[in-house]
Amino acid sequence: MADAPASLDRDALSYSPTQRWIILGAVMLGTLMQVIDTSIVNVAIPQMMGTLGATLEQISWVSTGYITSNVILIPLTAWFSARFGHRNYLAVSIVIFTLTSLLCGLSQSIGQLIFFRILQGAGGAALISTAQATIFTVFPRKQQPMAQAMFGIGIMVGPTVGPTLGGWITDNYSWPWVFYINIPVGIAATILTMVNIHPSQGAESRIRKVDFAGMGMLAVGLGCMQIMLEKGNGEDWFQSSLIVWMAILMSVGITAFLIWELRIKEPAVNLRILKDRALAAGTTFGTVVGFGLFGGIFILPVFLQQIRHYSAEQTGWIIFPGAIASAFAMGLTGRLMKHLPARTILFVAIVGFAWSMFLLQKLTTDTGPDQLFWPLVIRGFMLGLMQVPMSIASLSHLKGRALGDGTALFNLLRQLGGSVGIAYLSTRITHEAYIYRSVMVEHVTAYTPAATERFNTLTQAFMAKGAPLEIAKSQAAAVIDRTITGQAQVMSFSNAFVFVGIMFLFTLPLLLLFHNGVHHTAPRSSHGE
Repeated sequence: MADAPASLDRDALSYSPTQRWIILGAVMLGTLMQVIDTSIVNVAIPQMMGTLGATLEQISWVSTGYITSNVILIPLTAWFSARFGHRNYLAVSIVIFTLTSLLCGLSQSIGQLIFFRILQGAGGAALISTAQATIFTVFPRKQQPMAQAMFGIGIMVGPTVGPTLGGWITDNYSWPWVFYINIPVGIAATILTMVNIHPSQGAESRIRKVDFAGMGMLAVGLGCMQIMLEKGNGEDWFQSSLIVWMAILMSVGITAFLIWELRIKEPAVNLRILKDRALAAGTTFGTVVGFGLFGGIFILPVFLQQIRHYSAEQTGWIIFPGAIASAFAMGLTGRLMKHLPARTILFVAIVGFAWSMFLLQKLTTDTGPDQLFWPLVIRGFMLGLMQVPMSIASLSHLKGRALGDGTALFNLLRQLGGSVGIAYLSTRITHEAYIYRSVMVEHVTAYTPAATERFNTLTQAFMAKGAPLEIAKSQAAAVIDRTITGQAQVMSFSNAFVFVGIMFLFTLPLLLLFHNGVHHTAPRSSHGE
């Protein structure tokens, strides 16, 4: 594949400069819909429960069903693109996503909503990986950093904007509108895609054999994994028969899938492409980025809403400056990559991100927007700084089917990293908070002078407000209990942020596997098919 960059540039030359930027705008619209929809719906869940008469267990499948179908389809997007072409598959996916958004908003029962969310997740699978592969195809090599930076803004900013937008919509309108806002965006993205991308773009010259067995094993393995990760903490993990069965089916499905796909000639997912060292390093690094990005986005709102009692919309505005910093960093990265190797930029981004996590270690029960501003801005900036060089160093030397396979695996592992991050960090926080609380309770007794003094002071304060002695004592005990619980939770959140920072530092050796710079050509012909 020594001619990959030249081949990609020849493909790009078939587009005018105006067409390229229109295509970029179209795929960005689709990506924003998909990424925002992952988080925006969570804010509207209480309204959905009331309107549809759903239990918490039922309503959780609105998110679980969407993410599960999305994860199952992501690794198959390369196969669909190769069979039908980037344009056709991308356009159909946008149409499915838009139509199911309308149907989700019109749902009259929880069963209908879950069903249409599953279909919506399937439609959303192509809106990142196939879109990213399309950008690599329509832009010449020298414009890739800027194009990928623009595309990455949607991926990085979307999860942050989602809760803010969802909170505003549910406060001012009703929950169906979190779906209806996708309709005009989807229509515009579909038209722009069909008009500007060449019909044959990405299509193969021959019809490939359909690997139904591989697709089935993949669906079982990844579907059960996603359900296990989504439900594990709430079901107390392996104390639940559901989680045990999901773990068994996941292990069998993924093991069978790996063996099958590596043995057959025309697999649904080309795992052999991971022989490419840069792609292997990039997907591994992307998994950690997904862990930190989605895990961090998950636990910080939990802290702000459970410990600080902010609303969803207030939480969104606190996080928003970090999203702006991400967008600014991505725009800056497009220019930096003309002068600095990808490894150098990634090194700075990794160390800077870890630093921001260590700054968040200083959380207290009184931490507010002012104390969080700079840590979140630094975190957002560093995440934005690493997105583009990570994508280009991992994928830019691939072409054809290999490019589709690479982008699919790259985005799948980032998504799975996020799912693992959310599941692990939520479980870790719950477990550590329990341990810290147990330890502190042992030291807060009637024989502890400081505890006794605090108890007596609170009791006197409540009695001064008119409470009888016994009620005042009960109220004082409740305040101390809440204080202990709050301190235990804050300590567990602090440890979680430090853990994420340390994880990122451990990825530094992977930089040695990346090609040193964006203008190198390091492809090999063995990855072409």
